[in-house]
Amino acid sequence: MGIAIDINESTIKKYVESLRPEDKKTREQLDFGYSYDGKVAILYEVRPFWNNPEELQTIEFAKIRFYKSRKEWNLYWMRASGKWELYEPFPKSTHLDQMINVIKEDKYGCFFG
Repeated sequence: MGIAIDINESTIKKYVESLRPEDKKTREQLDFGYSYDGKVAILYEVRPFWNNPEELQTIEFAKIRFYKSRKEWNLYWMRASGKWELYEPFPKSTHLDQMINVIKEDKYGCFFG
């Protein structure tokens, strides 16, 4: 019997998989990943350090948090200062899919530059 993942993690995983380059050589230079604890999902890039290509770094670009009491998801983006800020154009939704679509669209260049 395998480990069951919930529908929210399945949605996040599917999106992150869609971002990942198909070519293994490209993935060595740029890849994507996520962490999810049941409440908070962090999406990030995985890249080698420019001055030490043998060592990988993760660069967080989006955070989606579920507030159970309000039954809503909040979307945050990472500022250059390294602090999370609520994504004001579309900060909350009751549907995770809507949050993923906002990140995909990246209308203001906050997630992918």
